[in-house]
Amino acid sequence: MRERDVEGYLKKRVEAIGGHVRKVAWVGRVGAPDRLAFGAGLRPAFVELKRPLGGVVSYQQASEIRDLLEGGFNVFVLRSVPDVDCFITWMQAPE
Repeated sequence: MRERDVEGYLKKRVEAIGGHVRKVAWVGRVGAPDRLAFGAGLRPAFVELKRPLGGVVSYQQASEIRDLLEGGFNVFVLRSVPDVDCFITWMQAPE
C-alpha cells in the first residue's frame, strides 16, 4: 500500500460520514500537515499522511505538529487503513 492509497481511503471515509478533506498549502512553512479533515458535527483535525512501511515524520514535521498541538489543534499522522478507521471513530465522537 502506498501513501496515496491511504489518502484515497481517508477521503472516501471522511466523505462517507458527511465530512470534507482539503489539501492545505502552508506559505513559508516546511513540514506542516498536508490535509485538513472537517465537517458539521465532526471533530476537525490536521492530518499528515505517511506510507505504511518506512514513512517517517521528519524533524521539521515533528516540530510543526508539536507547535500545532501546543496551540490547541488536533493533529494526526495516519499510515494505514486501520489508522484511518480509528481516526474516523475519533472524528465522530462527541467532544
